[in-house]
Amino acid sequence: MAESQRFPIPADAPPDVGRVVVEMRAVRKAFNVGTPIETEVLHGIDLTLDKGEFCAVMGPSGSGKSTLLNLVGLLDRPTSGTLAVCGEETTTLDDRALTRLRGHNIGFVFQYHHLITAFSALENVMMPMLGAAGFANKGMREHAAALIGDVGLTAWQDNLAGNLSGGQQQRVAVARALAMDPALVLADEPTGNLDTKSADEVFALLRRFNRDQGTTVLFVTHNPALASRCDKTIHVIDGIVSG
Repeated sequence: MAESQRFPIPADAPPDVGRVVVEMRAVRKAFNVGTPIETEVLHGIDLTLDKGEFCAVMGPSGSGKSTLLNLVGLLDRPTSGTLAVCGEETTTLDDRALTRLRGHNIGFVFQYHHLITAFSALENVMMPMLGAAGFANKGMREHAAALIGDVGLTAWQDNLAGNLSGGQQQRVAVARALAMDPALVLADEPTGNLDTKSADEVFALLRRFNRDQGTTVLFVTHNPALASRCDKTIHVIDGIVSG
């Protein structure tokens, strides 16, 4: 992979991650708590992800996969239990601290790329860095350009994201997820809307970054062939995790 000039990390960035990236203990998640329609979706989840693991998540629709990913990604809070991300116990953090922890340590790749189509591929990759620092500089642009090169899109880096193919857009989304050099990447069915060749390319990119940089990846998929290429697979069925 290309070497890039590192952009300046703000002074309040969380410390470097240790061996355990995610640790969930007895995590439950319920919705409409305290009302007659209270529904518990996750039931006492225990889950540990170590640095450098590439883990598939499988399960039928409605099983709780997205809820689990939202909790690990600090987009939602558990109803009970404990959740530590990169060594920080998160259940007692306020929203500002959660945003800081998420922004510096977690990258996201979704089924739909969620790029800003009026911005170039390069500008989209720069967005997480701009959000963290509040300003742009040469180092950020060079880092983004290196990532664009890593996903094979240097020739298209100045093209508007809306003019790229679906596979190219998802590769930009992978580069954007890695812009802050996160300890953890959450990939929520990132190949679900792609043809077989493009899906394989996106998976291979995530696997390469995982192996080369030690990035932990949690990869939600319905594709058994892709899951078989991961280090391990956990199954979510009726709000319970196994495997």
